[in-house]
Amino acid sequence: MACRISELVLHCHDPEVLARFWCEVLDYVELGREVDVIELGPRGGFGGPQPTLVLIRHDAPQKGQLKLHIDVNATDRDQDAELERLLAAGAVRADIGQTGEESWHVLADPEGNEFCLLKGRIAPV
Repeated sequence: MACRISELVLHCHDPEVLARFWCEVLDYVELGREVDVIELGPRGGFGGPQPTLVLIRHDAPQKGQLKLHIDVNATDRDQDAELERLLAAGAVRADIGQTGEESWHVLADPEGNEFCLLKGRIAPV
């Protein structure tokens, strides 16, 4: 038997802002809420093949680059169209020393957390 990733936890300054952003990016919905914590996930809820995203208010400043980042793939459009959608949703381009020859785009969410938009398209779950 093996494990699978069920939740990704992200400490952030404003869970509300990031919840709106990541729901738009991933087509997720709010699954639960407690004081300073919002859990987002697929419309089918927790326990399916996709992990949920837990946003926890954390006001201490982040030191250094995150050791883990999220990669996303478009499910219903090409990479260029998805890039435009993500930028319109509030993502910004991030420079981490790319050469410009990469097949992916490095972006950041509204709090500066880096993530990559990969080239391949995958089937929606």
